[in-house]
Amino acid sequence: MEKYVNLKIADGTDMEAYTAIPEDAAGRNAPGLILLQEAFGVNHHIRDVSDRFAAQGYVVIAPELFHRSAPPYFEGSYSDFPSIMPHMQALTVEGNEADLKACYHFLRHHELVNPANIFSIGYCMGGRVSFLANAVLPLSAAVSYYGGNIKQVIEKTPGISGPQLFFWGGLDKHIAQDQIDSVINAMDEAGKEYINVKISYADHAFACDERPAYNEKATKEAWALTLAFFKNNMR
Repeated sequence: MEKYVNLKIADGTDMEAYTAIPEDAAGRNAPGLILLQEAFGVNHHIRDVSDRFAAQGYVVIAPELFHRSAPPYFEGSYSDFPSIMPHMQALTVEGNEADLKACYHFLRHHELVNPANIFSIGYCMGGRVSFLANAVLPLSAAVSYYGGNIKQVIEKTPGISGPQLFFWGGLDKHIAQDQIDSVINAMDEAGKEYINVKISYADHAFACDERPAYNEKATKEAWALTLAFFKNNMR
C-alpha cells in the first residue's frame, strides 16, 4: 500500500487515496490531477488509469469516496451492482466537497505540483463528482466521462472555475438526452466554457477496459482529446 496516502477530512473522518507520481518529475512543475472513481471503488482499473496519467506527467490522487461506509481499499464487483448501492446512497454533496478539498490541499502543497495547474477527471459516478470539483475548487479545467445525475449538483454551476469537458455515450441507456441537455443548458445560462462530446457508437462506461461496454476506438478518441484539453488549459 506504499502508493496510498491517508488524508484527514474536515468532518473528522480519514480517507485513503491512491497516488501515482511521474518518474521524472522534479521541482514544482508537474500538473496535479484529482481522479474520481466509478461506483466500484478505487479498483484495479482506476489505479491503472491513474498510472497512465502519471506516465503523461501528472501527479495523481484518486480518493476513496466510499470511505465513510466501506473499509479501506474497498473494491466492488462489476457483476454485483446491488452491493454497491448502499455506498452510493451514503454519499452526500457535503461529504464529497470535504473530500475534494482535502485532495486539492494535498496537490496544492505537493513538492512536485505546480499549484496553478490542478485538474479533475471522473468516470460515471466520478463524472458527477468531477463536475462538483470544478464548482467548489479553483481548478484549471475538469473532465466528466458519462457523469450521471449531475442534476443533483446542477445548482453549483455558477461556481464552475475552469473549462469543462463532457463525454457521453450515444448508446447509454443510463443517461438520457434530457439529462445531458439540462447540464449543457445550465452551463450556457451561467456563461461557462465547455466542450460537449457525444460519441454515437459508445455505451455507458465505454472507457473502462475491464467492462463489457469497453469501446477501444471511442476510448482512444476520448483519451487524445482529454490530454489536449488539459494541455490547452495549463498556465
